[in-house]
Amino acid sequence: MRAVWLREFGGPEVLVAGDAPDPVAGPGQVVVEVAFAGITFVETQFRATGNGPFTGEPPFILGNGVGGVVAAVGAGVDEGLVGRRVISSTGGSGGYAERAAVDAAGLFEVPGGLALDDALALLADGRTAMMLVKAAEPAAGERVLVEAAAGGVGSLLVQLARAAGAEVVAAAGGTRKVELARELGAQEVVDYLEPGWADAVGRVDVVFDGVGGPIGRAAFELLGEGGRMLSFGLASGEWAGVSEEAAAARGVALRQPKVTPQEIRDRTESALAEAAAGRLRPVIGQRFPLERAADAHAAIQSRATVGKTLLEVTR
Repeated sequence: MRAVWLREFGGPEVLVAGDAPDPVAGPGQVVVEVAFAGITFVETQFRATGNGPFTGEPPFILGNGVGGVVAAVGAGVDEGLVGRRVISSTGGSGGYAERAAVDAAGLFEVPGGLALDDALALLADGRTAMMLVKAAEPAAGERVLVEAAAGGVGSLLVQLARAAGAEVVAAAGGTRKVELARELGAQEVVDYLEPGWADAVGRVDVVFDGVGGPIGRAAFELLGEGGRMLSFGLASGEWAGVSEEAAAARGVALRQPKVTPQEIRDRTESALAEAAAGRLRPVIGQRFPLERAADAHAAIQSRATVGKTLLEVTR
């Protein structure tokens, strides 16, 4: 089969297309005929340094999210899964390929009426956004600041916070991204590449910090008594670094979602159901052929992307 190998840690060019053995479904596993593979910012960081939530030493096939059709099942797995449309995490390796072996217990069937690529776009980002909103508990009438509002998670947070009745202030970098956030329902938008952007926002009740660094710290200063701040990304390359002591002094709670296997499954299924019902729209901003995974990584690193970036596997 065709696949993209991580030959060594380094720049995007270390991702090289080539041949690989076909995976075999072991006990409790299925083989998915991959149609789409997702790419996350975390994968670009791991590719560059080898640091992150994944493990493995090159050469190996990178990729943590796939969407496709079940082609084969291993021992102990229901044969009725063959032919079903599914999405699944791989554990960090094996996703950038025509076929991937994954644990059957981790599969999510794609609801009828929901496109496979949209479903995959929600696999990681959808559950993350759902868990963040649940943890933040935005109330009707509160002002919610969403940073990186045109990204995979941020674009969903804009929609979910608006659905909760909050007044959404979307912060993004550049005209294209700001306008996308407005299209998704943000009542106010601000370009955080512009000096004094935080002054234009004013006081908020909730901050979803997807950037970190100076932008995240500036957003923290907009919170007052009873405010909540939740960090979900570090597009700047560093976390905001707000201490518990600093938060307590302002009467601000630094919250994180409850992350358990059951919570992950529940929130993923909720995101898929909301999308199937037409109440949540994943943004797929870029698509690259499988062989151009290096270009996809370069685009994400350049901060030029919006929404989700997918690899398309054509045969």
